[in-house]
Formats: sequence, C-alpha cells, structure tokens
Amino acid sequence: MADHVVVIGLGRFGESVALELMATGADVLGIDIGEDPVARMNARLTHAVQADATREEVLRQLGVDEAEYVVVAIGDSIEASLLTSSLVLSFGVPQLWAKAVSDAHGRILEQIGVHHVVHPEREIGRRVAHLLRARLQDYIELGGGYALVRTTPPAAVIGRPIREIHVRRNFGVTVIASKGSDGDWKDVTGDTVLADGDEILLTGPIAKAERFHLK
Repeated sequence: MADHVVVIGLGRFGESVALELMATGADVLGIDIGEDPVARMNARLTHAVQADATREEVLRQLGVDEAEYVVVAIGDSIEASLLTSSLVLSFGVPQLWAKAVSDAHGRILEQIGVHHVVHPEREIGRRVAHLLRARLQDYIELGGGYALVRTTPPAAVIGRPIREIHVRRNFGVTVIASKGSDGDWKDVTGDTVLADGDEILLTGPIAKAERFHLK
C-alpha cells in the first residue's frame, strides 16, 4: 500500500490524485510552485508546500529523496516535468508516476526511466469512446488488447448455470462477478445463474468483451 505519497503539481490531475489518496487513508505531501493551488489544498492534504520542484536542494529539504511513491503531475511545463522527474529518479525513488501531456512528452518520460507514464486525457477519451460505441456501463482497458467491462448479461446466458453455457469457449470472455437485485457484487462460479436485470463484470479481448452483451 502507498501510505505516504508525494504529489508534485496540484492542477486538476494532481489535485484529483492527491484527494483520492487522502480519501483512502494515505498521507500526502503536495508541492506546487503556485501560491493559489497550495492555498486551495492546504487544509485538504497532510501537507501542502509552495516550492520549485525543479531544484534538487528544495526536493531534498522536503524529503522527496526519501519517498517511496512520487507522482509528478506537472502539466503546464514539459521542461519542469522532465527536470523534476529526472531529479526524482536520481534519488532512486522506487515508484515514480508522471503525467504526460503529449505522446512525445510520454516517450521522453519513458526514455529517462519513469516507471509509470500516464496520459489522462488520451485514456479518458478512449474510455468514453468505447462506452459510447458499445453502450457499456463501464470500461477499463487492461493492455495487451484486453479490457474489463461492466455491462448486463445477454439473453444467451440468462437462466442457466454458467458452467452449462461454456461462456469462455463459446464467447471468448470470462465473467468474473455479478450483481443481482440485492445490490451486492459476488464472485461468479460455475453454479451462478444470471438473471435479467443483473450486472456483470467480464474480461476478455476488447472486441469480444464489447460485443458480449449483445449476444
């Protein structure tokens, strides 16, 4: 678990990450060069500091060199993002996540050794496109051509135990959880019988996962 995290850059993306981490019980140090973002987040994070994260001595004074998890969420200056990421990497931080604002920015972040490069706008755009096109309730691309999909079961699998339908063999997907009228998610087993109106979570190749609820 990431219990202590440094978030550098408190714009919309950095703020969202920092607040979600706080909600899960993590201690968060937020750093931004601007006065307004720091003032806005001061009472909402464990610590919020106005500082120039492109300066090595500043990061060391704030203890970033001893952090295990750092998120570089700087989006308004590619130069500042790269300089900060490079400094954090030089400290030997085990887990560095960085926001990329373009494909070129992302490639450079990967080339200098950033462990996790995130493209928020691109990833959200792709997710929305799949939700709209396939009329899904939720969609998460897992990489390698696979996706996790939240949808409703098709008529072809309703009313019979999953093991009798051979979902994986016949449809190329795996149903992993279902939610019935009681509102609780449950693991799907071979004995699970899905009903009309249930919701399901399934995983599989993107095209097959998107088409499954239409069977």
